[in-house]
Amino acid sequence: MSPSEKSPPAYPITSVDNALRLMLMFKENRRVRLSDAAEELGVATSTAHRLLAMLQYHGFVRQEENLRTYVPGPAFLDIGLAAVRNMDIREHARPLLSDLAMRLGETVHLAQLEGANVRYLIGAEGGEALRVVDRTGQVVPAHTSATGRVLLADLPDSRLASLVERLVPEEAERAGLYEELERIRQRGYAVNSRPDDVISVATPVRNGDDVTVAAVNAVGPASRMSPRDQRRFVRQLHATAAQLEDVLRSAPPG
Repeated sequence: MSPSEKSPPAYPITSVDNALRLMLMFKENRRVRLSDAAEELGVATSTAHRLLAMLQYHGFVRQEENLRTYVPGPAFLDIGLAAVRNMDIREHARPLLSDLAMRLGETVHLAQLEGANVRYLIGAEGGEALRVVDRTGQVVPAHTSATGRVLLADLPDSRLASLVERLVPEEAERAGLYEELERIRQRGYAVNSRPDDVISVATPVRNGDDVTVAAVNAVGPASRMSPRDQRRFVRQLHATAAQLEDVLRSAPPG
């Protein structure tokens, strides 16, 4: 909804309103002339100049050398990048997961590590009549799922060791988990077969620092998750993860 379609605040502040309207001019214009600013705001040129000078002081605009024109300043970029850096990954993943579930026909999730566990943040169910239910909000020990293991596999050795000790008290079982995590690192995805004939495959999602911050998975009945199906699903999961990574990598290191 544009500002013209909204009800104005009960106690408007004209100077603030003019400054914000002036900033919004840069949405449609790469350059704004002083005369154009004055005309748009319906104010004298001297008033427009004072507003632009204040925006320039705070870094929102920059005056082009020897010209009476202004261009966006670094503060605009800083605010845009901060919004990306502080974004909720779920909001960006939601339409991607919906599209992925539709293409695969199976249930898909986005998940993150939470201590020694993995939490399923959001999910989307596919169109198959017989399908695995969405696990959004559920928390399980990380080593018991493909999603959790693909997240564990990318952890630094020091952090991984402390988590594995908490998760797997038996040393023999611990050695087996380490071997499985190494295989996951080499092939780039994890597979988990559950006793109820359900199979899950998962791939990592990395941020701009190449650090794994989440995982996406697809899960379905074993009858529809043959090795060939799994390879096809992994290709689709990697593609969806890459789309998320494009968004995350546009943010500066935080």
